[in-house]
Amino acid sequence: MTAQLADKLRPFGIDYVDAMDRFGDNAELYERLALKYLDDGHLVALQAAMEAKDYSEGYSQAHALKGVAGNLSFKDLYECAALVSDALYAGEYEAAAKHLPEVERAHALVIELRPENARRVEQVDAAL
Repeated sequence: MTAQLADKLRPFGIDYVDAMDRFGDNAELYERLALKYLDDGHLVALQAAMEAKDYSEGYSQAHALKGVAGNLSFKDLYECAALVSDALYAGEYEAAAKHLPEVERAHALVIELRPENARRVEQVDAAL
């Protein structure tokens, strides 16, 4: 069942097998914490910092977003946030700005699985 659910979540950038490993196969805990991501403000703060050219704050927000994404096994979001975080850390502000749309796309994929949409995945999984 986990492998089938993992296949369903992979297109959203979520590594469910890794998540279950991290969360000791506690799917309820993972779901509860993953849903909290819907209220996470790091991306909005990152966008604002980049717009204001406040690269120190941008780095802090990108780094925090990378951490949240990594802990929740949002692999695509993690990798994109790492690109922005690493570029800001290195003072490569244009590179960071270039990668920001990738972060936004990866975030949008994760958000696409908000509860009302996640039910479709659960229904498919239950039918398997």
